[in-house]
Amino acid sequence: MTPSLRERERIELVTLLLASEFGIISTAVEAGPTGTVTHNYLASGQDDRQWFVKTYPQGTDVRAAEAAVKLGEYARLCRVPVPAALPMVDADRFVTSGRGLLLSVTRFVPDAVTADGRITGVLWEAVGQAVGRLHRGFARNPHHPPPALGARDKAIDIGRNVTRLEELVARCDAAPPATEFGRWAHAAARSKLRQAPHVARMLQAVPEAMVTQLVHGDLAGPNVLLRGSAVAALVDFQPPSRRGAVWEIGRIALDPRTVLAQPDWPEGLARLLATYHELHPRVPVAELVSVVRVTAAALALSVYPLSLATDRPLPASLQAYACARYRAAAVLRERLHEAEEVLRACLA
Repeated sequence: MTPSLRERERIELVTLLLASEFGIISTAVEAGPTGTVTHNYLASGQDDRQWFVKTYPQGTDVRAAEAAVKLGEYARLCRVPVPAALPMVDADRFVTSGRGLLLSVTRFVPDAVTADGRITGVLWEAVGQAVGRLHRGFARNPHHPPPALGARDKAIDIGRNVTRLEELVARCDAAPPATEFGRWAHAAARSKLRQAPHVARMLQAVPEAMVTQLVHGDLAGPNVLLRGSAVAALVDFQPPSRRGAVWEIGRIALDPRTVLAQPDWPEGLARLLATYHELHPRVPVAELVSVVRVTAAALALSVYPLSLATDRPLPASLQAYACARYRAAAVLRERLHEAEEVLRACLA
């Protein structure tokens, strides 16, 4: 497909910044995998090396973007598979800007696929090893406090999430969505509100205080790259933040597409957690067993991406993801007791 004029101008600017700021003389720059909010490119250099170029949406805080890249670099030093970021020429920075465009550059990871729906077989242990190394390394980061007991993750804060759902429903009631998917999102939000009392009862078995620590921040299927029977890379780190360790495990281990595609996910999850716990025992077994409840609750009460559908059309891929999240929440609740028995037996 021939790029539009605006896209050609953007590619020309990316090419210029790669040369002036990173010392890469590109032989080709083309559109790459697009993120939820980022517009990305693949660049080939004269030395035949390929680079992944991430451009950020307008309004991105440069310091936050820089901190996110540096967090990934720290993870790489902890023997976590992370593609190396390329520093700017003559500068101790990884993120540059020019003419309103903000970008960073990392090595391209070839022959890899995303983990959404593809964690099976020995990949359960491989993902457990990668996340265990990540959390163990982050727990030792000298620039951030160590893991500690804290309030349960905000993803399962009933009051916060019910308020957000009520606001979404009220907005849709006042201005009914114009699209079919928007109307489905409106109905789904209403259904989530009705489920809130059940979710609250389900969370009574989750510890009130849970381990919080420095985390990746967006460890979902699209940000875990697989190659063969191994994890090829963790990508797209977020700015440093403390969240629940179990919340982050659930983001990748119980990715909605994996829950729906792999019927044996309870057994695979148990192997993932056993591998993780061997590497990072700071998270108690009782918390690890609660990962299904935590993830089920987080999915059941989340407004994402339903809230995006009320005022604009969503890409088909994001619509499918919204439906997958809704269905996966139901599957996790239906198989909760079965899964927890498997986890207890494996982690005992």
